[in-house]
Amino acid sequence: MTAGSSVAAFVVGAGVSLVTSWVLVSRLERVGERLGLSEALLGMVAALAADAPEVTASVTALAHHQRAVGAGVTIGSNVFNLAALLGLGAVVAGRIGLHRRVVVLGGTVAVVIAAICLLAVAGAITPGTGLALVLVVLVPYTVLLGARRSAIERVGLPRRWSRWLTQAVAEEEIELEEAIHPPHGRPIDAVVALGALAVVVVASVAMEQGASALGVRYGIAEIVVGGLVLAAVTSLPNAVAAVYLARRGRGAAALSTALNSNAINVTAGLLIPATIVGLSKPSASGLLVAGWYLGLTAVTLLLAYAFRGLHRSSGWTIIALYALFVAALLVTA
Repeated sequence: MTAGSSVAAFVVGAGVSLVTSWVLVSRLERVGERLGLSEALLGMVAALAADAPEVTASVTALAHHQRAVGAGVTIGSNVFNLAALLGLGAVVAGRIGLHRRVVVLGGTVAVVIAAICLLAVAGAITPGTGLALVLVVLVPYTVLLGARRSAIERVGLPRRWSRWLTQAVAEEEIELEEAIHPPHGRPIDAVVALGALAVVVVASVAMEQGASALGVRYGIAEIVVGGLVLAAVTSLPNAVAAVYLARRGRGAAALSTALNSNAINVTAGLLIPATIVGLSKPSASGLLVAGWYLGLTAVTLLLAYAFRGLHRSSGWTIIALYALFVAALLVTA
């Protein structure tokens, strides 16, 4: 592949993938509305659709044994999501008010998944073990988001726990209610969503291959190609959505979107394909990306809990930490 064709594949693939992902998100939200999904589950569906470019790029890289690129896309996208969705969202909105129960519920799942990701990248556990551990946490959380109060109470948890979980889920519904309100879907929406998904997959494959070819041609480290370039480009739809919501005073929905997106990235973009083809050997750059993902997640959640949301100063702090991450990765790579 020549330099010109690599550039064309990357630019065209990125453009088509990002534009089509908007179609995919909107249509899947309509399908979810038709199926009667809760606001929280609609948010999970939206995050899954918006993650199609990074998941596809990561799977493509892992399938071609470009394991540093694959891991970099997934984990680097998660670091970028925290900076763009929450940091930039807080700067634009001035303040993102959050319920503490929502921060604790979603944040606990997010920190556990980030820690499992770090253990897998470090080689302390196998990708298969990491996948199993993530599913043990993520599946009950997803079920909880769609559960009714009566269903939570029937689980048999102590009454105090059931009441707390019920209130946390209700508060997350409130935060997402205004941000996610799609029209009632029709059968044609499902057909369009399938077509859009196929286009996103093909375009994302071309984008990843073009970026990887350029990286090899100009001697750019794989972790930089994946963790910075592809990670940022594939996460742009989420970033634009966060700024849009923040400008309309609905920035609170960005927390659930960011955390759900990151959980899906680790599960579908890293651990599932890595269970099949494996991960690269532990490296300083890989550990840096995974460690920064865990650390920035914890810092963001601590700020959100301490101040009952994220203020503009918190947003600038998160963005500054991401800039420091970029510098550290460039130096390490």
